[in-house]
Amino acid sequence: MQATVQTTQDHQAAYVAAQKVVETHHALADFLAEGQTLAQIDRFVGETISRLGGTSCFFKYRPGRMPPFPSQSCLSVNDCVVHGTAGYLTRPLVAGDVLSVDIGIKYRGWFGDAAWTYVFGEMTDEIKRLTDSGKESLAEGIKELRPGNTYMAWAKRVQGIVEGEYGFHLIRGLGGHGCGRKLHSPPWISNVVPSYPGEWPDGNLPCKPGTIVAVEPMIGVGTGMIEQADKDWPIYTADHSMSVHYEHDVLITDDGQEVLTAGLEQVTDVITR
Repeated sequence: MQATVQTTQDHQAAYVAAQKVVETHHALADFLAEGQTLAQIDRFVGETISRLGGTSCFFKYRPGRMPPFPSQSCLSVNDCVVHGTAGYLTRPLVAGDVLSVDIGIKYRGWFGDAAWTYVFGEMTDEIKRLTDSGKESLAEGIKELRPGNTYMAWAKRVQGIVEGEYGFHLIRGLGGHGCGRKLHSPPWISNVVPSYPGEWPDGNLPCKPGTIVAVEPMIGVGTGMIEQADKDWPIYTADHSMSVHYEHDVLITDDGQEVLTAGLEQVTDVITR
């Protein structure tokens, strides 16, 4: 696979696109409040992306046999792990809801893609541990994305934290991906180590400088299995337990890694208004 970032200009352009996503998340955090609907939130995300000069990567995105994605962002509440649409849940959000927001922006030919989870009202102990597991596994796993390692090192670290230390479950079959010039490109980045030979061939690929990967632990309280209706976007935990989703864009460099979406982890993610 050819490196995504080959010049200083590439590096700067990729960083700017990724930072548009960070800026959108921070604006969203200032906007969110109890009583809003997903449609209202999605409209705000779309308006913010437009104001920043970008376009949504997700709106009308159509992989494989799926219908075009109908929303500006992915808005996934509680047991919905990923790919929630603006219309799949129509009730207003209330205290106790957990909202994962995945935002993708195309800006001047480059793509940024990052997700964060927002909690409405005071967190329970379990939700606090769940969000901590996502943030910690993401931060620690990123440290493994460096020359000399394969992508398997990422999965081992993330799985060791989420499942080994916290006792939660990484969602099977979902993972990260290459990013930058395209929204989705190789390599595919699993969050768990393979359970049988050949299950994850990309796991043995070396972390090559110049590669941008969007890495994203998706975590359920009670199971790593999913439920999804045929040709429908939202993906749920199979037991309908709570879930969270965190994602950063990472550039692998000659001597380590650079988080292109740096600053996202500082977003206000507990919504108390």
